[in-house]
Amino acid sequence: MKILLIISTLILGLLAILEIGLRVIVGLGNPLTYIADNQIGYLLAPNQNVSRFGNRIKINQYSMRSKPIEESKENTTFRIFLVGDSVANGNWWTDQNDTVSAIIENNLSKNLGKDKIVEVLNASANSWGPRNELAYLEKFGLFNSQILVLLINTDDLFAKAPSSLIVGVDRNYPDKKPPSAIAELINRYFLKAPKVPEIKEEGDRVGFNLVAIKKIYELANLNNAKFILAMTPLLREVGEPGPRDYEIKTRKRLEEFTQAENILYVDLRPIFKSFSEPDSLYRDHIHLSPEGNLLISEVISKSILEQNQL
Repeated sequence: MKILLIISTLILGLLAILEIGLRVIVGLGNPLTYIADNQIGYLLAPNQNVSRFGNRIKINQYSMRSKPIEESKENTTFRIFLVGDSVANGNWWTDQNDTVSAIIENNLSKNLGKDKIVEVLNASANSWGPRNELAYLEKFGLFNSQILVLLINTDDLFAKAPSSLIVGVDRNYPDKKPPSAIAELINRYFLKAPKVPEIKEEGDRVGFNLVAIKKIYELANLNNAKFILAMTPLLREVGEPGPRDYEIKTRKRLEEFTQAENILYVDLRPIFKSFSEPDSLYRDHIHLSPEGNLLISEVISKSILEQNQL
């Protein structure tokens, strides 16, 4: 009986050490949570501050990956609104200070000096497409921003209509915290992923998303904000095997669309292709490495300064 008690105590002690280690060192047990929305589909739950895999992630009261903000701003504040998907958001693999929005804010602050307060807001979420981003802007507005930057990647032009079906089902979009770090470890890495409902949509998805981009552009105009559309390429588009035929056609369609609508379009593919080691700009086939974030932040910062004649 005494031996069983000792063994039980040792097991409980080891589990407690494992739990603390997973929470403190890895950040398991405290994932970002999401909320469903009828128009947007889903968005990050507001007011979160977590550490995951060594990176700090802060979500403000408007579900932005930004510090808390006032809806109105001072006259001395230069406010830019970055809207996008996981490239803009950075997810768990990017520290708050290393996101595209944070780097742009730092770049512009250095350029504009101490007399100007620079704020770069960041409304983004994994797998958002133009229609999610439009719905967010229609719900929350532009927060008196002078510049609106829509950052997309090639795949976003094929994004489906907003849906909340994944929230609380797909383990990458939890709607509540797990009971423990150990439970998250087992669920995420050892159990079979739950079946996620397939979102079906017929018709011209590229066309639907171009319409959404046009509406975002019109929202910017209505709010007296200048608009910049920037698009990052997929890794295969800057190296081997090269872009697929449908991607080439869609890029051409986007270029013709932006010319017809007089939208400032920053195509980052030529810049990526000219880079000596384009693979170093990526962490996978879509998402960017710290070097990639620095590169696109520099390009977007330059476009903002030129657009606003600063």
